[in-house]
Amino acid sequence: MKISRTAIYISITAIIFFSCSNEKRQVTYADDIAKIIYTHCTPCHRPGSAGTFDLLTYEDVKSKARSIELVTRSRFMPPYPADPSYVHFRDEKVLTDEEINLIHEWVSEDAPIGNEEKIPPLPVFPEVSTFGKPDFIVHMKKSFFIEGDNKDHFMMMKIPVELPQDTFIRAIEIIPGNKKLVHHINAHWIQYDGGAKKILDEGQSFINTEIMDKAEAYQKLGLQNDDGSYPLLTPSVTNYLPGVEASFYPQGIGGFHSKKKAILLLDNIHYGPSPVDTTDSTTFNIFFSAVPPARTVSEFILGTSGISKVEPPLVIAPGRVETFKTQYTIPRDISILTVNPHMHLLGKSFLAYAIKPAGDTVPLIRIPQWDFRWQYFYTYKKILWLEAGTVIYVEGTFDNTENNPLNPFNPPQVVSERNGSMRTTDEMFQFIVSYMPYRAGDEKTDLETNH
Repeated sequence: MKISRTAIYISITAIIFFSCSNEKRQVTYADDIAKIIYTHCTPCHRPGSAGTFDLLTYEDVKSKARSIELVTRSRFMPPYPADPSYVHFRDEKVLTDEEINLIHEWVSEDAPIGNEEKIPPLPVFPEVSTFGKPDFIVHMKKSFFIEGDNKDHFMMMKIPVELPQDTFIRAIEIIPGNKKLVHHINAHWIQYDGGAKKILDEGQSFINTEIMDKAEAYQKLGLQNDDGSYPLLTPSVTNYLPGVEASFYPQGIGGFHSKKKAILLLDNIHYGPSPVDTTDSTTFNIFFSAVPPARTVSEFILGTSGISKVEPPLVIAPGRVETFKTQYTIPRDISILTVNPHMHLLGKSFLAYAIKPAGDTVPLIRIPQWDFRWQYFYTYKKILWLEAGTVIYVEGTFDNTENNPLNPFNPPQVVSERNGSMRTTDEMFQFIVSYMPYRAGDEKTDLETNH
């Protein structure tokens, strides 16, 4: 059979076209990598944020390319301890397998930049907030001095506040001034009617809570009204732990009403040990709301200093890896918004789940590798409804061996909880649950909307 030149030409052309169309596209910074970096890395790796170096430009990223490839393939970065295969939360800091593979391919090809004109614009990050311009900023009266004695310091501190007017407060965001030493902050809001208190500054500005009980501290801080009575205190209006980022619930959920004259009471601010004298100037961003809060958010704590016992008692023998448990039966229907596991340096893994009266198991959170440096408040994508009679089970494993690089003692010593001590060298085992009384239809409420 005779084959024409035209047929041969068409066949060759088809082969060439097919080969070209199946040729693997080069992964470039402009087309593929920049958007991954801007979304998952730059929010922390920029001036004034938690990252120790910047990832703003191609040059920044290329200089750290092999390190980025290593920490993303191992899922060490971005830091997100919760297991997304167990349960999903809002704002998960997790790279997809495709994104990790793109980074690997890009680095293996010597990190090409591609068409520079296609590099997306750098995101605009608010300078003083993680998610927008605050309506009002509260500053410490002056920088707080932290003695370089290698000891934990626990303070109760008051910060007078004069708002523009009586208003609704939707959220308060804590921006730690000394990110290396501010371990946690629990804050309350105290507000004063009309002329009930003329001078907010009277009394001491701070108290060492290790040498004074709360009742005496309140008096020393001068929190009372001028007639000696105590004003309205709204508890736990904002909290901070390493890695925590403030977030909004949908309009109408959470928040509170405040009078113009108030005090932000840092019921407990914990500074970690420092070998050198230093200071802290933490600030507080306040976001107002145009609508009153229709639903109040409360919380309960399981475990250490909470409403359920740790079993066996939280005493971790040296050289041992041990698991402790706690459980609680819910007395009424609740709608869970956010959960916060908490352990200290010996923490190894954390698991919480619930079993409903009908026997259904509800996963709450699993952290396979506990990381003391990243203790998020995990908010569900939708409100989680648990019926009355549901039992919450919590398990925490602690590693008090020489194999734990964060073990504060060498050689290992007996470590336990001590009357609710928050020292990093003591231990805690807590599961903190933010919730509301259940209303029909809550389980359909999208918590990712308007936050």
